[in-house]
Amino acid sequence: MASQITPPRGMRDFLPADKRRRERILGTIREVYTRHGFDEIETPVVEDAARLHSGLGGDNEKLSFAVMKRALDGEALAAAAEAGDPLALSDLGLRFDLTVPLARFVATHRGTLPGVFRSLQMAPVWRAERPQKGRYRQFVQCDIDIIGEPGALAEVELLVASSAALVELGLDNCTIRVNDRRLLTALLVHCGFAESEHGAALITIDKLDKIGPEGVAAELATLNATAALQLAAALATWAPLLETGIRLDRATVLTSLPGALREDPAVVEVVEGMVEIADAAFAAGASIRLVFDPSLVRGMGYYTGTIFEAAHPESGSSVGGGGRYDGMIGRFLGQDVPACGFSIGFERIVDLAQLPDSGEERAVALLFDKRASVADIAKVKGAVVRSGASRVRVAKKPKNVRGLLASLAEQGFTHVAHVRDEHVAAPETLSFEALQGS
Repeated sequence: MASQITPPRGMRDFLPADKRRRERILGTIREVYTRHGFDEIETPVVEDAARLHSGLGGDNEKLSFAVMKRALDGEALAAAAEAGDPLALSDLGLRFDLTVPLARFVATHRGTLPGVFRSLQMAPVWRAERPQKGRYRQFVQCDIDIIGEPGALAEVELLVASSAALVELGLDNCTIRVNDRRLLTALLVHCGFAESEHGAALITIDKLDKIGPEGVAAELATLNATAALQLAAALATWAPLLETGIRLDRATVLTSLPGALREDPAVVEVVEGMVEIADAAFAAGASIRLVFDPSLVRGMGYYTGTIFEAAHPESGSSVGGGGRYDGMIGRFLGQDVPACGFSIGFERIVDLAQLPDSGEERAVALLFDKRASVADIAKVKGAVVRSGASRVRVAKKPKNVRGLLASLAEQGFTHVAHVRDEHVAAPETLSFEALQGS
């Protein structure tokens, strides 16, 4: 028996119907983001290995696929083995996200880009994940970023545009949770965590939806027992509030924070900034619900300010997210450049998206007699293509026409025409019938 032939683990083939749906969703996202002033760019699928492992990508760096150097010899292999450094054999790697390539892109083309650059990228990325449901080794990201805008306008534009894209895809029942990394830092200091413990504490807090408040408190206790008690009290207070979402207004947000933080001028300023963003987004027409979530962390270590994450009631994972990362591009330029971005989790919305009826789309199949000449078939097809049909397929009539028509309907064809001799001379006289079930 022949062995089953499948794609590499964590990667997928897409049949024509699936590919059409994916491209239609991508087209919808692209159209919305373009309407909101974002310009699409393209970057290589590989970047220098040193750049991919420079500390910009957090834990994703460990999941980077390495590309081996050319013309490696035994000496190089032995040296890498002796040093215990397999990456010494690599000079390139597949990109694991679109943010690191964007940072490099901006540094490369800074002289030709506008002072405030609104970037759109929609492309595949690769991570050496352990494949499981909803988690793949190759997947598409849809990113918008604003580079060079230090104020709240960047966050507002990102939230408004992303909200519009989700609504256009029928996902208007999403909720976008908002927090700020500076607020998280203030919370950790308030609870008594040392600065050296902040990274590990944030990683644990980020597990709240998976292990619950008790699990977070227990894990933090191994890091700093006294501080963990303080944070556990805050988590217990937030638990019922997070079920419905904390309204993003100044009084409500400040009331949800531990007492001493409410009086901290720096904390108040951060809260007022989040409220300003929410108010402006609603004024601009954002219809997705925005709420405050003091436990929201976002796993990437490069975030410096506002962070956000989109959730959908039918998805167990977030369907989008992002935040401000003002320090990343400066790693390449030697000077800080304001940056903020939002990414839609494309693979997580493909099945959730409710696309409207495409209306006028007309995909037609032309059925020819088996004796028809190649020239006649090409002539009629060319005329129908020029007439404006969205798709044109030719097929020779089999004995079982009913089976062919059912197959064409399953493939998304909407109409069929039976081509006879008189239609070759006058293709405009073709009569099209609607396909049942299309």
